[in-house]
Amino acid sequence: HFLASARGGLLLRAAPLFSLASSARSLPAASTSLALLAHHRHRQAAPKTTLAGGSTMDPPGADAYWNRETSKHGEGYSGKVIKEARIVCLSDPDDKDNEPLYRGGDKLPEGSSVLAVGTALEDFDLEALKEAQPNVVFVSHPKARGPLPDLLEALPSVDWVHARSAGVDFITSDSLSSITAQNNVTVTNAKGCFSSTLAEYTMMACSYFAKDLPRLLKNKKAKDWDRYDVEEIRGKTLGVIGYGDIGRACAKLADAYGMEVLALRRNTKKSLHDPYVKEVFGLDRLNLLMSKSDYILIAAPLTEDTRGLVGAEAISHSKDGAVIINVGRGPIIDEEALVDALQDGTLKGAALDVTTIEPLPKESPLWELDNVLLSPHNMDKTATFSLEAAEMFLFENVPRYVRGE
Repeated sequence: HFLASARGGLLLRAAPLFSLASSARSLPAASTSLALLAHHRHRQAAPKTTLAGGSTMDPPGADAYWNRETSKHGEGYSGKVIKEARIVCLSDPDDKDNEPLYRGGDKLPEGSSVLAVGTALEDFDLEALKEAQPNVVFVSHPKARGPLPDLLEALPSVDWVHARSAGVDFITSDSLSSITAQNNVTVTNAKGCFSSTLAEYTMMACSYFAKDLPRLLKNKKAKDWDRYDVEEIRGKTLGVIGYGDIGRACAKLADAYGMEVLALRRNTKKSLHDPYVKEVFGLDRLNLLMSKSDYILIAAPLTEDTRGLVGAEAISHSKDGAVIINVGRGPIIDEEALVDALQDGTLKGAALDVTTIEPLPKESPLWELDNVLLSPHNMDKTATFSLEAAEMFLFENVPRYVRGE
């Protein structure tokens, strides 16, 4: 997990990550188990929030982000501008969602300017840029993984890279890790911008299986007045793998539905006083979370540590009738093991907004399974989501950067 991308209150920048050379794998993994009390504002009695395994170390810059649900533009920073933000955009010049950034002039935050826009190294006049000393690269082009390290190599004055998306797997590479470590470049993303709609999808997915929506649609088409028993979501357990901004937004809605929430995260201590969570597990307790959860939500980023995390062994520990929901990244699940479990009844169903290969190949058995809800990686794709992410960079991150925050 590229940590320091966690989501909490409004602090420095929008969602700082460690330099990509410093992945979560380098963090210490404590094996201690702590049982501590946390006040739960939605309960008359304050239950225990149990922290089990994982790291209890607070990484530098953790919980430093801007969140669209709880924050307002222009709040949380103050003081004088002490440096410039000279921005190079590794982006499509025709991307209308970046219009607030491209239009420039007095519409940009104080102390900032856009020097160049392009999608490949040859689009930029590197000699002219070297003289201009750019210090910020804004990335939104989906094929930026190749040119980004080369651009940073050519422009050593850059000390900050910002990705317009929440996921950064489209830019990560060994070359990027090396150059960001060498040049002490901070990498940030747009976490805090996409959580609410994915939380809504998660609860819809729970209802889809609890109320047997496919059966309703089939009966309507057949004009069949078939009354059947449904399940309640209230009282069920939602286990969240990857309890960051998205995971917590889902937990908030699940709590409102009367569900019990379990969380799995590397740094368990960060959820000590979380009002929505009953138990927090370290990554070494994955099988335990699987065994306790009626609905298993995957909301983690794709890293070396999370690739294949939910495999055949973890799935074999799942509760009878469990449903897996994936809004993180497809390769976090062993898709072959998932299909087997869906076919043999180990799992009741799966709701997948992401798959290992996208678009999902037509020969994939997932298309044919009646107990699978599929969406084309679009459950956070509102009409304005990319525009809002660009505005967050421009009107929240940049003003903090030029003030040295």
